[in-house]
Amino acid sequence: MFVFSIRSGALKRAVCVGICLAAAVAAVAFLGLAGSRSAPVSRSAQRAELSVSGAADVGRFLSAFGWETAPEPLEIREVRLPEEFDDVYQNYNAIQRGQGFDLTPYAGKRVKRWTFTITNYPGEPADGVIRANVLVWRGKIIGGDVCSVRLDGFMHGFAREEGST
Repeated sequence: MFVFSIRSGALKRAVCVGICLAAAVAAVAFLGLAGSRSAPVSRSAQRAELSVSGAADVGRFLSAFGWETAPEPLEIREVRLPEEFDDVYQNYNAIQRGQGFDLTPYAGKRVKRWTFTITNYPGEPADGVIRANVLVWRGKIIGGDVCSVRLDGFMHGFAREEGST
């Protein structure tokens, strides 16, 4: 605890107020710089603030990227993310980070994976082989992917691949 006494002088009061204001400005600037070190937030992460209470919410999220899906999910499954990410999860999380998500804070947690069939993937028939997986934790979208379940399939983030229409 500090005890500070000043004789009543206008100059001393002005200096004291100035020091307090300078300390407050410095604290705000420091906190602002500390917060700006985090990864930039992409549009998909901003959309992730969407509250998920049902299939329609997940469908709206996917439609924001231009995907058309079957009205009902193919599957809703509870999955547990591993405590420590192996190479496969490191690579998957690289996809998530590329679209503004990060699964690291959810390591070891149980999440719901909503799987929908995409019916309008460019160059692919609507035969159910192209899917969107959306990971949800406590009603918030935390990541996911678009993938092909073919043997020679692919996987990418929610945004359409370069060159696709």
